[in-house]
Amino acid sequence: MASTATTRCRFAVTGQVQGVGFRPFVYRLAVECNLTGWVRNDARGVTLEVQGAVGDLEEFAWRLAGELPPLAAIATCERSEAEVMTGEQRFEIRPSEEGELADAQITVDVAVCPDCLREMADPADPRYRYPFINCTNCGPRYSIVARVPYDRPNTTMSGFEMCPLCRRQYEDPADRRFHAQPVACPACGPAVRLIDNQGLAIDCDDPIAAARLRLQAGDVVAIKGLGGYQLACLAADEHAVGRLRRRKQRDAKPFALMVRDVTEAAALCQVSPAAAALLEGPLRPIVIMPRHPGRRVAAEVAADLDTLGVMLPYTPLHHLLLEPPLGALVVTSGNYSDQPLVCDDDEALSHLCGIADVMLVHDRPIARRVDDSVVRDAGGGRTLVLRRARGYAPQPLRLAEPIARAIDGAPPVLAVGAELKNTFCLLDRGRALVSEHVGDLKDGRTFRHFIDTINHLEALFDIRPELLAADLHPQYLSSQYAHRRHRGELASQEAWRLENARHGTGNDSQDGLPIELVQHHHAHIVSCMAENGCAEGVIGIACDGVGYGDDGAVWGCEVLAADLQSYRRLGHLRYLPLIGGDAAASQTWRPAVAALHEAFGEGFTRHLGALPLRIDADQLVAAIEQVTMDVNCPPSSSLGRWFDAAAWLCGLTAENAYEAQGPMMLEAAITPDVDGVYPFALTSTGPFTMELQAAVEGIVADHRRQTDGGVIAAKFHNTLAAMLAEAARRARDETGRTIVALSGGCMANRYLSARLLHLLEADAFTVLLHREVPCNDAGVALGQAIVAAARKRT
Repeated sequence: MASTATTRCRFAVTGQVQGVGFRPFVYRLAVECNLTGWVRNDARGVTLEVQGAVGDLEEFAWRLAGELPPLAAIATCERSEAEVMTGEQRFEIRPSEEGELADAQITVDVAVCPDCLREMADPADPRYRYPFINCTNCGPRYSIVARVPYDRPNTTMSGFEMCPLCRRQYEDPADRRFHAQPVACPACGPAVRLIDNQGLAIDCDDPIAAARLRLQAGDVVAIKGLGGYQLACLAADEHAVGRLRRRKQRDAKPFALMVRDVTEAAALCQVSPAAAALLEGPLRPIVIMPRHPGRRVAAEVAADLDTLGVMLPYTPLHHLLLEPPLGALVVTSGNYSDQPLVCDDDEALSHLCGIADVMLVHDRPIARRVDDSVVRDAGGGRTLVLRRARGYAPQPLRLAEPIARAIDGAPPVLAVGAELKNTFCLLDRGRALVSEHVGDLKDGRTFRHFIDTINHLEALFDIRPELLAADLHPQYLSSQYAHRRHRGELASQEAWRLENARHGTGNDSQDGLPIELVQHHHAHIVSCMAENGCAEGVIGIACDGVGYGDDGAVWGCEVLAADLQSYRRLGHLRYLPLIGGDAAASQTWRPAVAALHEAFGEGFTRHLGALPLRIDADQLVAAIEQVTMDVNCPPSSSLGRWFDAAAWLCGLTAENAYEAQGPMMLEAAITPDVDGVYPFALTSTGPFTMELQAAVEGIVADHRRQTDGGVIAAKFHNTLAAMLAEAARRARDETGRTIVALSGGCMANRYLSARLLHLLEADAFTVLLHREVPCNDAGVALGQAIVAAARKRT
């Protein structure tokens, strides 16, 4: 017989337990277990006390761990005895304790949950077919919040007064919508409408059904989504996809698809169990997966690639729109290529009127533009995040104890990141807040968005940086911004205005902040180390397209002895002249000519006839003059440019229409089960160099033997993996280190990274890989922040 003696316990819970419905879950659980007590948020997580019969309390403890809300995750749960309180009659949710962190209140946008979808499909439910249904377990969060605390008046729902039904549910701790800030229904919440591209209303009873008909008819439809506008058309309609591509001015970069469910995804792609879990999970990113052969979608969706990016509906509106008979949709960001995502209604009319035929809009404002995240199942239980945005940002990364200890005492840091694929990072109190994807800062509107997002997140998360971290490159716009703040020329005006208001001052100025400059590839490696909780010295292998080196050259394939504060260059790819400078990144024949010249000397032209592609005669003459006279041919150790060269040598493309097009096509062309390797060499003196001239000779010889291009592509990848593995062994012999951290955009190549991982693990290395933080330049900011903090810890 269970004991009826009254006892009381305190639980201190950490993890993802704030802003995810954890307190109402505890309340309901305590009531069901006949317990009294209280629960509240605090600076570490959630603290609660429960009192009652021993058996009821044990049932509560068991269910607390086993019946968590969908978005909650417990990291630690410390249980201790507490003094029994006499006269306590009920269980209550107490106000948050002073010191609650702002990031505990601002959680990520989450896909609509199964409970809400069931209600939306129920004709008897008051929210039947309502496209903004949500509850504590799902719906918009970051995209609608303007400031903290995260209460309805501080969100873009402030203009919608709750009806009696919504108010009752919002105030009831036992209800699934308790303190769900976006709670709404057709009687009191946002509504959709269909307009033409001039902003005139289109008369229809059901705007979503009307938009579906326009899609079926081949139109391009702009949809006001969660964190910005999206552009959609039928994925199987060649003409519609072609029109969207031309109007959007997106020459060849692949489009993402949205399909109704995993079954439809499996008709297009090879969906692994891990990929299915990503597709159906609460974050609903775009998942890159191997595509099935055959043309199930328009050729222009992702020409010459062996993968597709697919996502499932994540808002109620998407679910209603994709009802049968509508098939797969192209769903891409609402903007012209390389410009920021459009989120303002007036801006949408002016910017998207030339792309969309009609617009499906609503009257809930968007506070923060947030693009869709992109991920890939990397195998072995690992997910690689390639673009960290909706659903992932701005969730702070809790740094593992070795990293937190190594930077303990450091001041709050703002690390401004790289120039392409920009994100920035705010580091404070053992948490790293990596921003959502910002984009290419060379576009003026994107650069303004970068500054605005810094201002917003500093204020929203109440972080006042005392230290700046930036890339060494003097021309990166992100670094120029940091230098201006360092000189006191630029303040985060919104953040300081709020800070001054709290302290009753009228001073909007900001003294110049100290700045730490961090080498690009060192930041890559430390980003990987931080994500894996590794604070000891490692061998770092960083491979990408562009990074400013200590010697002024363009680095891009580096072997480093790295720790959190410093690095030493152990080896690198032999410098290749970039014929035409920046043009070598877009025209793949330029690094190919440089590689041929390095391999065969001035007589390399006699080998051009054996290769699949041709070069314009005038351009070839000019290139030869440039490389022989060393005019506008900056030296580079970039592995990215070697991928471009190989794409040309394999006959795949003479020009990158978008970043990394040639390398992606080269990976897609690989013939499976090829183990051949071209010759390569490592020099034996000084920082060693990795040599690929013999590999170029092998590629040309294979073409003369009429070897299939897919075999050549496989052998080139195999050669890179073997060369980098040999470089790691050389570094181990020199340093005694056995941990290898792999980073840089080239590690997004699934074939190269998988093969290199296999070779390194077979040789007894411990290998660190990226997961939540992108391996490309979007991960640089985290590394910058950790390096700066480690150097400045007190």
